[in-house]
Amino acid sequence: MAISVETFFLDPDSQGTLQAQIQEMIAAGVLSGRFRPGEKLPSSRKLATHLGVSRITVTLAYTELVANDYLTARGRSGVYVSETAPVPPSFSPTQKATETVDWDRTITRVFTGGDTPRKPKDWYSYRYPFIFGQADATLFDHANWRLCALRALGQKDFAAMTGDYFDQDDPLLIEYIARNTLPRRGIIARPEEILLTLGAQNATWIVIQLLLAQGRKAVIENPCYYSLRDQLSHTGCVVDPINVDRDGLPPEQISADTDVIFTTPSHQSPTATTMPMPRRRALLERAGKIDALVVEDDYEFEMSFRAAPSPALKSIDKEGRVLYIGSFSKSLFPGLRLGYLVGSEPFIRQARALRANVLRHPPGHIQRTVAYFLSLGHYDAQIRRMGRALQERREILETAMSAHDLHPASSGLWGGSSLWMAAPEPVDMAQVAQALRPRGVLIEPGAPFFAPPNRSHHFYRLGYSSIPGGRIPEGVSHIAEEIRSAMAAGATARATQT
Repeated sequence: MAISVETFFLDPDSQGTLQAQIQEMIAAGVLSGRFRPGEKLPSSRKLATHLGVSRITVTLAYTELVANDYLTARGRSGVYVSETAPVPPSFSPTQKATETVDWDRTITRVFTGGDTPRKPKDWYSYRYPFIFGQADATLFDHANWRLCALRALGQKDFAAMTGDYFDQDDPLLIEYIARNTLPRRGIIARPEEILLTLGAQNATWIVIQLLLAQGRKAVIENPCYYSLRDQLSHTGCVVDPINVDRDGLPPEQISADTDVIFTTPSHQSPTATTMPMPRRRALLERAGKIDALVVEDDYEFEMSFRAAPSPALKSIDKEGRVLYIGSFSKSLFPGLRLGYLVGSEPFIRQARALRANVLRHPPGHIQRTVAYFLSLGHYDAQIRRMGRALQERREILETAMSAHDLHPASSGLWGGSSLWMAAPEPVDMAQVAQALRPRGVLIEPGAPFFAPPNRSHHFYRLGYSSIPGGRIPEGVSHIAEEIRSAMAAGATARATQT
C-alpha cells in the first residue's frame, strides 16, 4: 500500500533545515504507527513537488532515514517503511499539548458516564460466552445475505443504492414490513405510519426527543434496559421506575401525572416475563384514563420457539396511544442497525423530520438488501433455523442449571434467547462475573438493569444465542462453582465480623 503524498505537510513553525524537517516528519509518522512496515513512500520527485522543495533535499532525507533503519530502498521499486522500523502495535497519535479549550465548561450537555456496561469486543474468543444479542455465525445465512447484497448492488437498484431519500425510506422494505412483518403481530399500518430507524435504540431516542422534556414524566420498568435510563436522563424529565412483577409492569402503580410509559410487554427486558392479555388491556385502560402515551419495545418476538407470542399491545390499541418499536438487529445481526417505528401519522411525520435533520435516512443499500432478504424468504428460513437451535440450547441450559441447583428468577413462556437468573442475595454477581472471565466464561451482571440507588446485585442474565450447545453444561458448571465460592467467602467474612 502506498502512502498518499497529500498526507505530508511541513510545519511552518518547525526549526532546522528542510532536510531535517522532512526527516522528522517521516520519522514521527513511523513512530506513531501512522506509517506501517511495508508501506511505500511517495517518490522523491513527487514529494519534492508537493512540498515545494528541491528533489535533492528529499533524496538526502530518505538516505538518512534508510541509514537509521526507518526506511528501506528497493532499487527501482522505490522507498518503503522498513520491516524492522520501531513501529508501535497500533496507530496512536500523541495528544496535542497546545489545546487550551476548557471542554468541561464549553460542552453544555454530557452524554457519557451512564449505566451502559461495555461488553468485550472479543466476546467470541471466550469459550463460554453467555451474553445476549450477538450474532452466531453458525446460524446466520451468510451465503444468501451476500447474494441479496450483490443483487442490491446491481444496475436495476442503482437509484435505491445511491439516491438521497431525504426523509423517506425504501418503498420495497416499507411495503414488506406493512404487509408481512407487522400483521404477524396483529398490527395493520399504512406506509405513512412507519419509519425506518438505525435500530431500536435510535427509534427510542426519536420518541424521547419528541415527547419528553423538563417538566414531563416518564414511567419505566424496573429492571429495564439500561440504555433507556441513559437516554431519558438527558431530557430533564422526571423518571419513575416501577418494579415489575411476574406479569410485567403493574398498571395500577402508574401515577396520574405520567406522560409516557415505556414497556416491553411481550418479552420484558431483562426478566423475559410475558405480560398476559388482561394486564395489557388494563395498561391501555390506565393510559387512556390519565391521557398518557405508551412506547412498546417488541424486541425478539421472532424467537417464539415454545409458543406463539401474544398479540402486540399496539394491535389492541383503539386510541392511537401506542408507539411500536421493532428491530431486525436482534433477528439478523446487531451490526445491521436497522429498526422501525410505528405510530399515528402526525407523530411519524414529526419523527421523520427529526430523523432527516440528524441522519436523513438509513443507507439505501442496506435497506434494499434487507428488503430482498425478507421478500425472497431467506429471513423466515433463518428464523426457523434459529428457533430450532435456540430451543435445543435452552433445553440443554435448563438441564445443566437443574443439575447444579441454579434457578431462573423468571422465564419467558414462549422462548427468547436468554434467562434471567438469581443467585442467593449476599452474592455480588459483578464480582462473580469478573472472576469467571479467566475461565473463559462471560455472563451479564444484573445490577445495571436496576434503577439506582437501591439496586439488586445478585441477579444476572444468561444468553444462549452465542454459545454452542455442547459447551453449555461445562460453562454452567463454572458459574455454579464460582457462585458457591462467593457464598463461602461471604459466610467467612460475616463470621469474622461477628
